[in-house]
Amino acid sequence: MKTHRLPPEFYLRTDVVLVARELLGKILITEINGIRTSGRITETEAYRAPDDRACHAFGNLRTARTEVMFQEGGRAYIYLCYGIHHLFNVVTAPQETAHAVLIRAIEPIEGEDVMYERRGLPKKISGKILTRLTTGPGSVSKALGIHTGLNGISLLSGDSPVWIADEGRAYLPEDIQSGPRIGIDYSGECAAWPWRFWVKNTPFVKK
Repeated sequence: MKTHRLPPEFYLRTDVVLVARELLGKILITEINGIRTSGRITETEAYRAPDDRACHAFGNLRTARTEVMFQEGGRAYIYLCYGIHHLFNVVTAPQETAHAVLIRAIEPIEGEDVMYERRGLPKKISGKILTRLTTGPGSVSKALGIHTGLNGISLLSGDSPVWIADEGRAYLPEDIQSGPRIGIDYSGECAAWPWRFWVKNTPFVKK
């Protein structure tokens, strides 16, 4: 699989909804403690300050947690959800513009056995990969070894343990579906915005 690391200009665009759509098909890679795992991104969600009530930085709120969202695009924003799940987001847009994309699901490519071990799941049955191995944002991070200790790292640095690469795959509009984001009922009218994107005809999407 020939890939190249996504360049800074990919992340620095101000249209986070477009970036969320275009992250589909890109390869999320980790190399932690010398162990490499990767998967093709199949589901994403866009979040945009200051007007998106579902965004942690709604109203340009700056806290210790959200500060990384205001940094230049191309960094990881990783936060703890329900005190259990480490959720991996891609910071986008220029500095001082708090946009981010949540990675919700991937299709495993490398290191499946390691992913099963990290997730505490039985090995694949009859050669089939369990779809729940890497569907759901908490499952993605756990399978790839991503945790909040990596919050704020650059996805652009050559020595980063986490990065995103492009293998030249581009989906046609009819290959992608969109709909409301999940678990944000508290956000009023923003809950209906169709800012969740997923690849059609793949089992690696959170049901």
